Amino acid sequence: MTPDEIAVVRGELEAFAAEVFEPFARKDQRRWGQVYLRGLLTDGQRKSVEPMAARLGEDGNRQALANFITTSPWDPAHIRAQLAWRMEEAIGPDALVFDDTGFLKDGTASACVSRQYTGTAGKVTNCQVGVSLHLASDHASAAVNWRLFLPRTWDPASPKADADKIARRTACGIPDDVGHVEKWQLALDMLDETRSWGLEVPLAVADAGYGDAAAFRHGLQARGLNYVVGISTTLSAQPAGAVPVAEPYSGTGRPPVAKYPDKPRSVKELVIAAGRKAARPVQWREGSRPGTGRSGRKRMYSRFVALRVRPAGREVRQATDGPELPECWLLAEWPAGEPEPVQFWLSDLPSGMPLTTLVRLAKLRWRIEHDYREMKQALGLAHFEGRTWNGWHHHVTLVSVAHAFCTLQRLARAPKTQHRPEPLPDRPRATDTPRPLDRCLPHLPPQHTHTDTNLTKPY
Repeated sequence: MTPDEIAVVRGELEAFAAEVFEPFARKDQRRWGQVYLRGLLTDGQRKSVEPMAARLGEDGNRQALANFITTSPWDPAHIRAQLAWRMEEAIGPDALVFDDTGFLKDGTASACVSRQYTGTAGKVTNCQVGVSLHLASDHASAAVNWRLFLPRTWDPASPKADADKIARRTACGIPDDVGHVEKWQLALDMLDETRSWGLEVPLAVADAGYGDAAAFRHGLQARGLNYVVGISTTLSAQPAGAVPVAEPYSGTGRPPVAKYPDKPRSVKELVIAAGRKAARPVQWREGSRPGTGRSGRKRMYSRFVALRVRPAGREVRQATDGPELPECWLLAEWPAGEPEPVQFWLSDLPSGMPLTTLVRLAKLRWRIEHDYREMKQALGLAHFEGRTWNGWHHHVTLVSVAHAFCTLQRLARAPKTQHRPEPLPDRPRATDTPRPLDRCLPHLPPQHTHTDTNLTKPY
């Protein structure tokens, strides 16, 4: 935003900041939180402390901003909880969407930086990786929780530990109890924390980086969430009609265990076996190009195959009671001009779920790519130049607050007759659920890692 545009909405911005920053313990934290927020929203190529301070005029105290974002002992979980409550009410989320994004780095001194793969660069490169949780519906989304991924080389308990990186943990302020945790487990940890804030969204969406992990899918089911997750073409499954068969018992020894007579096939093979004729055309949302949709935009369109299958693999077998593998949806996108399917998803939604609903929910992940693009290009998500663990979490939290304010501004100016899809069967929207009026945040120690923290408890 230009300074003039900031001036127009400054009253709304201050009211929003006062609500979200209410958990700050000190008046100076609330003040510099608002200043930092204005710095993120004001136009400029870099959104690190020094250039923001230069643009903020009389409020541009570089040292105060640097201290606030890097060393001030405020817990970002409190701000994220407040933000999540506000955005749940505004968005009415259909799903929680999990994803991760890279923060490219030239040096090696920042917390958790390492050579690792990131989709941001499309290759293995020197970077940090942040895992995020978003509230999402078709018309809006907001990042409300974050974790900085700690590679094995930064974990003293790992056989792959790097001595130089372990020596930097203290300088980076990485808590002693933080070790390497897989990204899918960080996603489940964020889910547990978000639910402890009183948010209940019945569906999870993620890409194949999470969907391929059977433990992630089982973790969602154990928490009572349905899922629609991307998967790789090589994930194996049995057809829904496959039946385990036990060999005749000879009467001696241990009775034979029922097994599926045929080996599982890859999901790609199963869809190709169903044939191109099984694909059905689906329109799932309006895009950005001009067209004949409700808002004057072209509707997104492709062809999809939906099959009932039984995912296989050792982890699935170990988590299953009895010989029969659980049944779920296999969804594949097979565009008319392509010789084979191009994208695959698994979902445990009910067997009677309409194809259009399956597709709409599978494609909901586009909202997160939209969030990342806005936060990186306009709000400085990847511009933090500090090196500390706390500083990184403080910065991404405040960028999420700035992005949420922009989202609320758009929603306020959107047509009031905006179309909303029907909720999932037997699942009320989050905004239909009575909201407790006395939710309070507890006092937490400055270095708390938020594991098993229930932020709905009163003081």
